Amino acid sequence: MENKGRHQKKALNMTVLLVSVNVIVFLVLSMQGMTEDAEFLLHHGAMYVPYVAEGGEFYRLFTCMFLHFGFEHLMNNMIVLLIIGWNLESIIGKTRFLLIFMASGLCGNIVSALWDISAGEYAVSAGASGAVFGLIGALLYVAICNRGNIGDISGRGIVFMIVIMLYYGFVNTGVDNAAHVGGLLSGFFFAVLLYRKRKSKSRQTVWN
Repeated sequence: MENKGRHQKKALNMTVLLVSVNVIVFLVLSMQGMTEDAEFLLHHGAMYVPYVAEGGEFYRLFTCMFLHFGFEHLMNNMIVLLIIGWNLESIIGKTRFLLIFMASGLCGNIVSALWDISAGEYAVSAGASGAVFGLIGALLYVAICNRGNIGDISGRGIVFMIVIMLYYGFVNTGVDNAAHVGGLLSGFFFAVLLYRKRKSKSRQTVWN
């Protein structure tokens, strides 16, 4: 039991690190200006499609994942990140967890950029929600592989969470739904590539 607890604590280091980085970035920026201001976040690395597509500032696809529009935006994402990370990272490991987070976030932002280009409407965007949705998608796949359950979370519970979060995004303004859907599907896809369920070892009893 003690060894299991140590393994879980070690595995959760990446989740804690990602949350810490987001919080630290938010606090540092809060001391310099208003994080609710789009122009201020744009100056510090938020995504704006014309800057990316025409200006070649592709780094914004990455930096915008660690920026948030105000305290409420930050807390909403970090709470979900902690909940999902608590269950997912201890199962797939730190490296795969980080890969899915980063790759899903980037893919979600690319989908968002393509959507803006197709719609011809551009807005400053920031937040870790695309990457967080990627982790939810990955957790859903892992739950499917484990017959619908992962620890205290069921596959149905994950689907319900996805439906509620997507519904909230679509009925409210100022939400980057394209990044959410792109991140969700990307996370599921990367989990298919990276996750392999461990086969349980059969035990045989030897009778003398």
